[in-house]
Amino acid sequence: MVSSIANSLGFGSGIDTKQLVTDLAAASRAPKVERVTLLAKQNNAKISALAQARSNLEGFADSLGQMVSDGTLRSTPTVSDDSVLSATSRAGLSADSFAATIEVTQLARAQTVYSGIVADKSAAIGAGTMTLTVGGVAKTITIGTANNSLDGLVNAINASGAGVTASLVADEGGHRMILKGPSGEANGFTLETATPELAGFAYGSGGGMTLGQSATNAQFTIDGVAFSRASNIVDDVVPGMSLTLKKAAPGQPVDIGASRPLDMIKQTVSDFVDVYNQLKKSLASASSMSGATTGLRELERELQALVGKVLTSNSGINKLSDIGIGSTRDGLLSLDTAKLDKALATNAGAVEALFNPRRDATHNETSDPGIAFALDAIRDKAIATDGVMDRVSKSLAAKSEALAETLEKIEQREESYAARLEKQFGGLDAKLAAFKATQSYLEQQIEMWNNQNKN
Repeated sequence: MVSSIANSLGFGSGIDTKQLVTDLAAASRAPKVERVTLLAKQNNAKISALAQARSNLEGFADSLGQMVSDGTLRSTPTVSDDSVLSATSRAGLSADSFAATIEVTQLARAQTVYSGIVADKSAAIGAGTMTLTVGGVAKTITIGTANNSLDGLVNAINASGAGVTASLVADEGGHRMILKGPSGEANGFTLETATPELAGFAYGSGGGMTLGQSATNAQFTIDGVAFSRASNIVDDVVPGMSLTLKKAAPGQPVDIGASRPLDMIKQTVSDFVDVYNQLKKSLASASSMSGATTGLRELERELQALVGKVLTSNSGINKLSDIGIGSTRDGLLSLDTAKLDKALATNAGAVEALFNPRRDATHNETSDPGIAFALDAIRDKAIATDGVMDRVSKSLAAKSEALAETLEKIEQREESYAARLEKQFGGLDAKLAAFKATQSYLEQQIEMWNNQNKN
């Protein structure tokens, strides 16, 4: 009877209270930690998706901008004789708007003079002042005790900011001074002095230096129209083209023109659609995971609006939709190659201008932004401080930090709970030991009573 009562109370069941505490603590901790861990994992996935979308946006804008800046999508100048001149393209060159004949009759040169005196560059040459005049602007050159030498005179001229370069060349018995001014006939110069000791290093009004060559302007004609420039690099005559004059060749006309990279333009249009769609998908993925924020969806709409945005001041072809780029029902882009081919056949210059817009007094980033500038503006706005991507990124980072704090608090509470269980079940073990001792004593007494009754 007593044995069955003890068993029903569990006194003889050998309960493992340590394992019981472990199991109860785990049962309390596991679902809470699992829930927060899942939320943290989901938040990390959002952070990763946002980072991928940002990388795709920046890569898209940067690669397109690089192609525009390095001239990949720009018409390329052609020159019939590159021994006379060369040409490079700049923003706005249009292959079908320029072809001309250039004749170079004279190159721009800088005035040079050299001293007849060959001297020790460190030896004293005499103290005094000299006046260096370039294009009517005078600078005072002072020679004193600290710089009384040919080397000191050279350094003083170079430090004057007059635009004349002084240098020394070794000659038998010492060094000779050479002066060279800026190119162009307006930049002729004189170096005069009232100090007799310095007269040998002066030029003009009886100075002792000798003229090597005079300053001259470049002289050339374009289709018979005469031009004169102070430099042999001419950027302001042919729109979108920089000319470098190499030699004078009177009576030797050179034909210049430009060829358009049609295949590269077509490939770039196709690539634009493909890369845009990749970006769109990454943004859509980030948007779907970023919670209640609508910022990324606004960014998607801004990108979608590029298709119909006016990118140049051309009256006929000035939007991506004009060259066959359109939107599908799911928000991606598609390309109508037949429409693109027709646009290139009709007005290839206008198509090129979408990627390589003109830049002059009347064509600027406001009137003719071009696709690269428009995309850069969207990118810069999105990634700027407090821009949409910055805001979403900060929100996700804050949530990540909050979840980490929540998990830390859960662990602290569960540690306290486990400690309470250990204390409670430690007391149970003590009571159970006492009950078992009492049980053993009662069983012994009952057995003794039974034996006495039998006797």
